[in-house]
Amino acid sequence: MNIIAATPDHLDISAAAFEEEEVVLKRLADSLPRYESVLDTIQADAEKIVQKLRKEGTGNGVEAFLQEYGLNTKEGIAIMSLAEALLRIPDSHTADDLIRDKFDGRDWDKHIGKSQSLLVNASSWGLLLTGKVLDFTTPETERAGALLRKLVGSLGEPTVRESLRQAVKYIGTQFVMGTNIKEAMARAKSAHKKGYMMSYDILGEGARTQQQAHKYLVEYTKALKAIGKSEYAGQPSLSIKLSALHPQYHTTKYDRLEKELLPKLKDLCRLAVDDGVIISIDAEESYRLDIHMKLFEALVMDAEFKGTHKIGFVLQAYQKRALSVVEWLINLSERSGNRIPVRLVKGAYWDTEIKLAQQAGLEGYPVFTRKANTDLSYLACAEAMLNNKDVFYPQFASHNAHTLAAVSAMANQADWAKGEYEFQRLHGMGEKLYDQIIGDTPCRVYAPVGEHKDLLAYLIRRLLENGANSSFVNQLMDEEYPLDDLLADPLAKIRERGFDSHPDIALPKDIYGDRQNPKGYDMGNIAHLEQLGAMIQLPTLPDDGENNVTNPTTGEKIASLNYHGAKDVDEAIKRGNKAQIKWNDTPVDTRAKILEKAADLMLENEAELLSLLVYEAGKTQLDTIAELREAVDFCRYYANQARADMHIQVLPGPTGESNELHFYGRGTFVCISPWNFPLAIFVGQVVAALVTGNSVVAKGAEQTSLVALKAVALLHEAGVPKDVLQLMVGRGSVIGQAMAEHDAIAGVCFTGSVPVAQQINQTLAARKGAILPLIAETGGQNCMVVDSTALLEQAVDDILLSAFGSAGQRCSALRVLMVQEEIADELLAMVTHAMDELKLGNPIDPSVDVGPVIDVRARDNLLAHCAEMEKQGRVIKKLNAPDLAGSWVPPHVIQLDDINQLEQEHFGPILHVIRFKADEFEQLPDRINATGFGLTFGLHSRIEDHWEYVQNKIHAGNLYINRNMTGAVVGVQPFGGEGLSGTGPKAGGPHYLHRFMTERTVTINTAAIGGNLELLS
Repeated sequence: MNIIAATPDHLDISAAAFEEEEVVLKRLADSLPRYESVLDTIQADAEKIVQKLRKEGTGNGVEAFLQEYGLNTKEGIAIMSLAEALLRIPDSHTADDLIRDKFDGRDWDKHIGKSQSLLVNASSWGLLLTGKVLDFTTPETERAGALLRKLVGSLGEPTVRESLRQAVKYIGTQFVMGTNIKEAMARAKSAHKKGYMMSYDILGEGARTQQQAHKYLVEYTKALKAIGKSEYAGQPSLSIKLSALHPQYHTTKYDRLEKELLPKLKDLCRLAVDDGVIISIDAEESYRLDIHMKLFEALVMDAEFKGTHKIGFVLQAYQKRALSVVEWLINLSERSGNRIPVRLVKGAYWDTEIKLAQQAGLEGYPVFTRKANTDLSYLACAEAMLNNKDVFYPQFASHNAHTLAAVSAMANQADWAKGEYEFQRLHGMGEKLYDQIIGDTPCRVYAPVGEHKDLLAYLIRRLLENGANSSFVNQLMDEEYPLDDLLADPLAKIRERGFDSHPDIALPKDIYGDRQNPKGYDMGNIAHLEQLGAMIQLPTLPDDGENNVTNPTTGEKIASLNYHGAKDVDEAIKRGNKAQIKWNDTPVDTRAKILEKAADLMLENEAELLSLLVYEAGKTQLDTIAELREAVDFCRYYANQARADMHIQVLPGPTGESNELHFYGRGTFVCISPWNFPLAIFVGQVVAALVTGNSVVAKGAEQTSLVALKAVALLHEAGVPKDVLQLMVGRGSVIGQAMAEHDAIAGVCFTGSVPVAQQINQTLAARKGAILPLIAETGGQNCMVVDSTALLEQAVDDILLSAFGSAGQRCSALRVLMVQEEIADELLAMVTHAMDELKLGNPIDPSVDVGPVIDVRARDNLLAHCAEMEKQGRVIKKLNAPDLAGSWVPPHVIQLDDINQLEQEHFGPILHVIRFKADEFEQLPDRINATGFGLTFGLHSRIEDHWEYVQNKIHAGNLYINRNMTGAVVGVQPFGGEGLSGTGPKAGGPHYLHRFMTERTVTINTAAIGGNLELLS
């Protein structure tokens, strides 16, 4: 399905997102003739700037704070945590817990009085008393540690709590220009007097609801009107974030964005143009670059804005596509007749970019992995912009003296006049640096505006960007840091190193070391979406029986199969037992290689597997990709585990005797898997049994038999003998029962409901003969607790994904949300409004968020529960089902008084909500444990003591803190529960294979013949 009618050059840029870093760097190095011609001038000018700064100091602002409290100190992290959370906590009980948590165990003494900066010392003391900072020049300083500990000991007192709030606000003022545009403009007067222009940025991004998006639109409109009437000289500027203006700012949602967001953008641009304001469309994460470019193109190409030159683009140099985007902007300027303001920045989401690429299994990183590589990209983009005077109004944002000197030298050589380009610095930073250049080149202050409670995203980015040990800001004032190293030419460094990426940052495919991370797709990348659209098609399906397989999205027949019966089961187990003897004798390395071959075949056949998962299981594209990757990961992980675990282990003992532990397969294993993960769980069970030397008779779920058929065919193709792996297709009540009852099986591996697991357990117990292992993973009454320190936007994202992702049909899905009373109304309002943005529909469409439930029977059971809850007046939100045939259950939110009102798990997109008081937090684990389930649990809190408390108290197999509760990764988050939720061991964990093995000890008296030669010698 075509998401965006992208031009060929746009597709080329999209496809280059993950190009090899070495290739990109060599291309950048070849694009810098002007830079290389002025290197001597750059070096001399940069040295003058730095020497003067080291002599005079950087001032009393944020630089001093970052030097003292980097993210490499516990105290720095504690202050960041306080600044991020304290001001938005509504209740004193939790605020006191947070304060105590962040002060306890930190070494504040070493920071007291160490800096001349008022900001640093206020932070070190952690409080302001009646607005007056204590005098740090008095002898009291010597008693700082004792006094601070005394104050911390009485943190429950309202006076101290309020003092800390004021201290955090004071820290915030160093990062934020004002709480509103009027206040920020008033505070900007001193900067204007020095000759600075201003670029305002309204804090807040990533709207989750239309209500939030409207609020930001109003704030942007107010700001544009206010600064448009500014009496100060120079063009004012406003940055806007598109994620703040629409809750679905994703490439897959382009149809909506074109209709709903683009008109708002045009209104804002119209207002900016009328008032002479430059409006800059701010950069965000790399996965948004494609949609960012497309919307920007639509704006600039609009005939209404031709020749206005006021619509600006923000470009991140750390993106490997940065220079290609400059070239695209040149073409866009020529087509539109607009000179484009471009703010060139280094980039501030670097850690997020690395993590997202690793999680998604992308073929590379969209960003550079070394700071010098980013610096080179910045210089290449700057030179390209300076080579095109009629195309760009360049805005160079940097606090790096070498970068500023390089831009100035290149601009002078290219005959750019004063006022044809500008420099930009962050509010609170770089003032002394910029004082040296403001007379020669126009300079602008990038000034955040907003409430301190909205500071989080901005503050963390600034700390990460400038607080790291490797940053120029951090090294600038370190007299011991050599000047030559500080001002080294990045191009020379890169050539000397050989154009390499960072050796300690493995490619996403290599992060696991002993196995490859399965490849995935970036759902924000147009080229990847085009590939998926071409792959996911209705495959050729069998039609050779009377039992129909139906599409849950439409209810239509997509295939028909012949089902097996009890006699077929009996014959299959007999064949399996016979074949298992030879298979068990096959070297474990050979079996492991077959699993690895199967993994490769799954990736080679990804088009058919993804298509089957969409059409037969009703899964969204994002879910199908994750499931295929998990199945591949099971094969590779268990192959490695078998090699590591199934070798002969030599045990200690007395002299003259050898003792060895040997491992063997048990026999024929029965593997029964569910429909909710018809590929991943099916494959995981089967290959675990196979690689340990067992034969397998497997039953896939009746609803998803086609996926099981394809998986078995690929395992056979990889080298598993057909009698060693046999698939039974049919109804669980017939063949599942016959498999569990058979007297010749060696064990059962089951994933499904608690009642069926109990039935299998009773069946096995009633058999005569050997006591068999049952490896069972069942459901859960999975809970998430959100206290009042949580960041609500993050919690909302995780709640929606955990409760409604995969239509709530994950074993790990969130069933019960427990939210602290003081924030419950606000959080639930955000959740219910954010639900309105979810799209229900045919999962073949990549813009769909929630597909159907698996079949009509599941639908009817879920809707019956919802109807009963609605009858009791407990439904507080429900969406409408799409106007499509099929098994649809729209997401519901249901209010409960207590968790014991739920007598069973409701396996679908239904979220139950319970409120709790702040002082009831410690009681929650007992209430949750009393359900008997123990699969997954989530906690959103900024209080580390709360993390430790639930870790010790909650009986759940998988605990997730400050993230979503679904998507466990093989070998990373081994999955499985306790109590009613399963027997263990955990799937995808280091102990799983042992349950499929039998152990035998072999002891030999080596001295029996000829004496103990080893001892005698």
